[in-house]
Amino acid sequence: MAPTIDHELELLACGVARVAGVDEAGRGCWAGPVVAAAVVLGPELLACPALLAGVNDSKQLTAIERDACYERVLALAEGVGIASVPAFLIDAYGIVPATRLAMVTALLQLPCMPGGLLIDALPLPELPLPQLALVKGDARSLSIAAASVVAKVTRDRLMRTADLAYPLYRFGAHKGYGTAEHQRALLLHGPCPLHRRSFAPLLSLREGAGELVL
Repeated sequence: MAPTIDHELELLACGVARVAGVDEAGRGCWAGPVVAAAVVLGPELLACPALLAGVNDSKQLTAIERDACYERVLALAEGVGIASVPAFLIDAYGIVPATRLAMVTALLQLPCMPGGLLIDALPLPELPLPQLALVKGDARSLSIAAASVVAKVTRDRLMRTADLAYPLYRFGAHKGYGTAEHQRALLLHGPCPLHRRSFAPLLSLREGAGELVL
């Protein structure tokens, strides 16, 4: 089932002038940043959401479909904000605070601050705005789905660039997720500066030995 604008209309009916959908990508990765995006659908898209037909939870789309949806969201949305928080800050603050920091920073990148938020699962209590934190929101709200696509495509491109700097880890293939290939690279080479050392299995790496204890 495709995401709808039902929740956007619900907030607008409560007097909110502008609604932003917010989502992140890379929260569970072993390496690289967590990236958040905020997307505001303007009056034209709210009147005709079919203009974003095909935009869905980024996990349900192929890479080619995500790239096409990304371009349409950037072309048609009233506002798009993107932010990333690097691995060393994830290690310093923890993944949930780092994710919230990325989301708040993405909202601050919007051309106009929204009056209400639709967020995929994770509320932002530090922002005194009306908000709905929706479980599986990227499959339910078109604004959140659009944000999920923008965050995912942005992060994937960052990790392909990281692959050029650290080719031994093949970040372009697995994007920092905990695949068998990534695990083998850690066993062979130990962590690089992009790795989240507070994450398992990085915690089990013996300092300086490059040995992964499973």
